[in-house]
Amino acid sequence: MKRLFTTIIFFTALSGSILAQEVDTVPIPTKNLDIKLKRSPLPSRMGVLLFKPVSLTPAIVNGKVSYWKTKTSVGINVNQAAFSDNWQSGGVNSFALGGLINYKAEYSKESYSYTSEVILQYGKVKNKNQLQKKTNDRIFWDNKAAIQLSKNWYFFGSLNFESQFDRGFSYSKDANGNEVAKLLSRFMAPGYLTESIGFEYKPNKVFSTRIGTGTARQTFVVDTALHQTNPGNFGVVPGKSFRNELAFQVVSSFEKEIFSNVGLKMRYNMFIPYDNLRRIDHRLDLTLTAKVNRFMNVTVNGVGLYDRDWSSKIQGSQTLALGLVFAFPR
Repeated sequence: MKRLFTTIIFFTALSGSILAQEVDTVPIPTKNLDIKLKRSPLPSRMGVLLFKPVSLTPAIVNGKVSYWKTKTSVGINVNQAAFSDNWQSGGVNSFALGGLINYKAEYSKESYSYTSEVILQYGKVKNKNQLQKKTNDRIFWDNKAAIQLSKNWYFFGSLNFESQFDRGFSYSKDANGNEVAKLLSRFMAPGYLTESIGFEYKPNKVFSTRIGTGTARQTFVVDTALHQTNPGNFGVVPGKSFRNELAFQVVSSFEKEIFSNVGLKMRYNMFIPYDNLRRIDHRLDLTLTAKVNRFMNVTVNGVGLYDRDWSSKIQGSQTLALGLVFAFPR
């Protein structure tokens, strides 16, 4: 009986608590009620804020802003092969040496920019019982100044020079089987100096196209006797050493790391003389460089050239080299 009485009291208290909670959760509108909150009897005080000046000693940084960015690459390639006199698989002793210097300087400040690039290449190979032969030979210096007109368009003026270091030969054999070399070219024979003004389209840092609406190119052949062995004489009248042409020119450049540690550099040049719009010259230079480690690269160079002053057919050259490359700055 006592346990039953205790149970009844527990459920009665529980039901009262539930009813009390239901009453407390009934929303009461307070829009038109005049409710005044009692002010706290505790006094509110605000202290006096004191501001004291703090003296700071200015830090003077002795630094200069440089608007120049430069990069230099120096490469050396060596190839050597040797065979004993009784080597039955065949072969010839040979030694090849090649070098490359590539220097590029860029200046950029506000809407003005200037770029200068120098490319120097030279290589030779010597096989046993044969004459020495060139594997590479080029002097190239390009300068361009530009002012920005809009987001992607620039007005530019450029000047570039191109020639070679050493004499170039074609090789044949005489009646006795000995090699005979015939001189075809040499330094400043030919040599090219090109001036151009126009507009440049540069949508990003890896690609640009120059449209040279006013372009002049001078062709030099300082060895006036060269036309005796090279009848074309590079477009210069035999006996003369200079030729000037006015033309429309397009130069496109692309340089980007296409894969990890693999870079592609391309330059395409189209030259259209105003006096003969059908006689268009084309030149495409491609360089693919794969970085082996900090000091070693594998480089593939390819050149495609179509110039009727040189030959009526497309000319091409290709080199593959593994060598040491030193780049500054790193």
